[in-house]
Amino acid sequence: MRVEIHPTHPQQRLLDKAVEVLRRGGVVIYPTDTVYGIGCDTTQKKALERVYALKRMPADHPVGLVCPDLGDIARYAVVDDKSYRIMRRLLPGPYTFILPATREVPKIVMRKQKTVGIRVPHHEVALRLVRALGHPIVSTSASIDGVQHADPEDIAAQFGRADLVLDAGWGGLEPSTIVDLTGHTPVVLREGAGPADVV
Repeated sequence: MRVEIHPTHPQQRLLDKAVEVLRRGGVVIYPTDTVYGIGCDTTQKKALERVYALKRMPADHPVGLVCPDLGDIARYAVVDDKSYRIMRRLLPGPYTFILPATREVPKIVMRKQKTVGIRVPHHEVALRLVRALGHPIVSTSASIDGVQHADPEDIAAQFGRADLVLDAGWGGLEPSTIVDLTGHTPVVLREGAGPADVV
């Protein structure tokens, strides 16, 4: 099902509907400040399996957590002062930060690595959705084999087995910039929508 949602003043009834879908183990496609994302509840293993099937991803492909703010990040990642300063400067924004994971990170997200990717997108729909759910969303970009669509109608057609598509208008085609903060210095793993030279 595809529903139109206001990008800056999302209708509460539609957010409530999306939260209900997530809580019952559904998969939701939603807008971010970069590309559309495919998300599910961190506590729903079968939902995550569906996300992998929808994207045709290998089982070892990493997914990230979308959090509502920096305050939530310390629950799921070990954040030193230097990393915190970088994230505080760049979030919310088009970045995914790789950090050492805490025990709070669900095992279904951890895979073999002891790290976790964290996003705080600068998009009202994504942020209000995560706040309403009450904990992070497991998320990955709504693309297959690197092919990204900006038109929500195309996305809905591509991922027809998703339970809900929150259509906030055309999205972007460039994913987030991925920055590894697990070492002594930040390492840009993928250049995307966020400028790499400000990290």
